[in-house]
Amino acid sequence: MSTDPEQIYVTQPYLPPLDEFIPYLEKIWESKQLTNNGPFHQQLEQALGEYLGVEHIALFTNGTIALITALQSLRITGEVITTPYSFVATSHSLLWNGIKPVFVDIDRDTLNLDPARIEAAITPQTTAIMPVHCYGRPCDVEAIQAIADNYNLKVIYDAAHAFGVRDAGGSILRHGDLSVLSFHATKVFNTFEGGAIVCPDAKTKTRIDHLKNFGHVSEVAVVAPGINGKMSEFNAALGMLQLKYIDQALARRREIDAVYRKRLEGVAGIQCMPAERGDISNFAYFPILVEADYPISRDDLHQKLKDNGIHPRRYFYPLISDFSMYRGLPSAHPDNLPVAVEAAEKILCLPIYPNLDDRQIDTITRLIAAQSCI
Repeated sequence: MSTDPEQIYVTQPYLPPLDEFIPYLEKIWESKQLTNNGPFHQQLEQALGEYLGVEHIALFTNGTIALITALQSLRITGEVITTPYSFVATSHSLLWNGIKPVFVDIDRDTLNLDPARIEAAITPQTTAIMPVHCYGRPCDVEAIQAIADNYNLKVIYDAAHAFGVRDAGGSILRHGDLSVLSFHATKVFNTFEGGAIVCPDAKTKTRIDHLKNFGHVSEVAVVAPGINGKMSEFNAALGMLQLKYIDQALARRREIDAVYRKRLEGVAGIQCMPAERGDISNFAYFPILVEADYPISRDDLHQKLKDNGIHPRRYFYPLISDFSMYRGLPSAHPDNLPVAVEAAEKILCLPIYPNLDDRQIDTITRLIAAQSCI
């Protein structure tokens, strides 16, 4: 085992200089408004809308509460078709709303929900589809929307990974009835903890704003069984500061992606996912697939890297459908999800974040390449 005290994790939050954050804290102290739609909250909503190219955005305390509220706002019930290949917050948000998840297999190339398999899973109880832009790679939004329109279903995108991602027509967040972002510390853009719902119109945003504040419309009027999902002024202030550096952070992620691809090229048994165009991707993750012809298993490689102070992540393993609260569902049976099962057994996300330097990347890739020579 390495004696090097340096530890390299799959992701680390980008933290702007502390001295730049102090003036924001001073303004919060002066205003004495710590939450409840304060000045920084309002500024961040406007700034994010402009940066992301969306008109209406509602900030939340975290992405999970945002998902739960998004489902509430659209009054989703019954069954929702979703992916087993995601973080558990995706399907947990359904259970918290009393909704039955119906798992559908994923596309082999993108690891996103496979539109070709959605229609077969639709029943009279189906009310919506909840796809995930996995690793920030856009879903086949046109195909999904065509199915939703044909069956009169809502579409809520879990866009936790998709900050700043674009397609040919603009922000990927404009698709579906709602898109939900996460600003968790591990994300491309973070507010320590936070999230947001991208709304199609002002009326929808107003309803969501009421729901995230206990259903209050005034001091004496409550119109819905809302929740406490408000983002604090501290988180919003950090978001304003983070936004100043986001283009710099994305540019560095692009560079790291390119270095990984170059250094892993030709390593037998290691498959990088197809490169995406730099003007539409946010390079949120760097997933590799450890194939059968690699000399050691994915789990052994995972441990080998950990033994040397490198902490990749088997993201997503296990599948959501493997967890106890889901595996009894008929749609969760592995025979129904062969592509997702295979991906979960092969996937390994390597460290990628703005402060990762080329020396560290070299250490990681040398260790991976060295195993292929065993």
